[in-house]
Amino acid sequence: MLEIKDLNVFYGAVHALRGISLTVNDGELVSLIGANGAGKTTTLHTISGLIGAESGEIKLDGKDLLKSPANTIINMGMAHVPEGRHVFQRMTVEENLLMGAYIMKDRAKVRDNLDMVYGHFPRLFERKKQLAGTLSGGEQQMLATGRALMTNPKIILMDEPSMGLSPLLVKEIFSIIEKLKESGITILLVEQNAKVALSISDRAYVLETGKITMEGKASDLEADERVKKAYLGA
Repeated sequence: MLEIKDLNVFYGAVHALRGISLTVNDGELVSLIGANGAGKTTTLHTISGLIGAESGEIKLDGKDLLKSPANTIINMGMAHVPEGRHVFQRMTVEENLLMGAYIMKDRAKVRDNLDMVYGHFPRLFERKKQLAGTLSGGEQQMLATGRALMTNPKIILMDEPSMGLSPLLVKEIFSIIEKLKESGITILLVEQNAKVALSISDRAYVLETGKITMEGKASDLEADERVKKAYLGA
């Protein structure tokens, strides 16, 4: 579904991504792990068109994303849940969700999608008239994820969904991510909590200073002594 080949990205003179290549197949949950500053968020921003690339290829179902404006990529079936949630603080929960469906013309389908999101996140239904800025961090993460689901994406890019959450909420958020995968949604997950990310992923890549240094089955990487030492606290 998603294919990246020899991707190079610069921030001025800084070579942020150094010829990285990765794939995410239909129905997979793939994790991208690494330390702060490794280039994980840059990778997601480049995929979704928020920043440009110097060279390389990014294709979604064979379509070249590097030649597509950022505002058209969502129409291709991609959604992005950004680091830090970025919900509309002064809008209600339901207004935030409806903003996720702003490109859709079929209002009946929008209502069906809203019901689907409330099915995944009953807590959002309970708080649908509440201002998003008054939600807890975990609830805002649910809202950001629900907003991404409103267009029935084929693939979701998720950036640090556990950031700033308590261990109990982290467990709940990752349980939701597993359920989304089981429903058929393809997911590329960037996550600092490597142990939890690897435990729910099919495959994973390790990104270090802009380069992919390891890749393979998530279970194999979880058992690898180098990964244990660097990212799992062993």
